[in-house]
Amino acid sequence: MRRRRTGYLVAAGVVGLDQITKAWAVAALDEPVHLIGDFLRLAVTRNPGAAFSSFPGGGRILGVVAVIIIGLLAVLIERTDRTMEIVTMGMILGGAAGNLVDRICRGTGVLDGHVVDFFDFSFFPTFNVADSAISVGVVMLLLVTLLRAEP
Repeated sequence: MRRRRTGYLVAAGVVGLDQITKAWAVAALDEPVHLIGDFLRLAVTRNPGAAFSSFPGGGRILGVVAVIIIGLLAVLIERTDRTMEIVTMGMILGGAAGNLVDRICRGTGVLDGHVVDFFDFSFFPTFNVADSAISVGVVMLLLVTLLRAEP
């Protein structure tokens, strides 16, 4: 039970950090802030679609998909006893929930809010803490799964 709680605590931490950083970005970044020349800047964008601005206008569908994924991850966390898998699923769960909060709270209708992104590398689409948690969590989950696979 303690391991499973760890997964939910990781998810809650990701959601909290994601929402705090998004609120800060929206409040503080009226103009882009260049941290490393044109290589890295902080600049608020609002994404109505999926990752990397794909599927524009699909926010409602993506919101429903996020709810389903969150439910599936909760079931998977309950069914596994491996700590690393639980932690990585908690990261993915928290990322999905963080972006879902935007879709729920940053719009005028049901699931029509735009996701706030603000990390802008010159060579990569703009992203946020939730996106990072999802990406890192998926890669770590794949690595842990491959390393545990029997030859």
